[in-house]
Amino acid sequence: MSYLNTLLFGIYPYIALAVLVIGTWARYDHGQFTWKAHSSQILSKKNMVMASVLFHVGVLVIFFGHLVGLLTPHALYEPFMTPGTKQILAIVVGGIAGAMAIVGGGMLAWRRLTDPRVKASSTFADNAIIIILVVQLVLGMLTILPTMGHLDGSTMLKFSAWAQGIFTLQGGVADYIADVHWIYKTHIFLGLTIFVLFPFTRLVHMLSVPVEYFGRKYQVVRKRA
Repeated sequence: MSYLNTLLFGIYPYIALAVLVIGTWARYDHGQFTWKAHSSQILSKKNMVMASVLFHVGVLVIFFGHLVGLLTPHALYEPFMTPGTKQILAIVVGGIAGAMAIVGGGMLAWRRLTDPRVKASSTFADNAIIIILVVQLVLGMLTILPTMGHLDGSTMLKFSAWAQGIFTLQGGVADYIADVHWIYKTHIFLGLTIFVLFPFTRLVHMLSVPVEYFGRKYQVVRKRA
């Protein structure tokens, strides 16, 4: 069991990050035509705006919440916030954002799998990634249950130590989370797998910010005579 824990949470994270970086770079360099969101809004707009806003806002809050929460050293927030307070804040904000993302993601997944026009234009990767994301969001919400049993922030510190150890190339980081609840481990493993899938799906559009749009020249559109 110790070997499996080391493999999944001490070695697999580096494999996932390597695939994420190298695969994304290779796709941008060799397949820029495929670098797009493949929007299906033109095919079906029913509940599209509400679902898209709920999903994207929720996911962005969760993503940056994880990024800041896990990678911020404890010494930086210790003077004004205890680990327990940080954990409660994560539960409240993450719970609200997670609920938004699950509702929006569920609506988008249902639309993609049932709407004839959208379904016909969807690839296997399109269907798989939205389902995986919704499952990951549900797992994230389920982690609240074991977290409520220990609000002292001890588990939060373990995950922070693990994540910071990964990004600073420390050895033995899997030991930090060896004894945490299986729901946490499943959530982490699926998150790392999403990193692996990232370069090969529509998720790459997250890295594209249309900054040129604000400085481009106006387009002249005339009605037909």
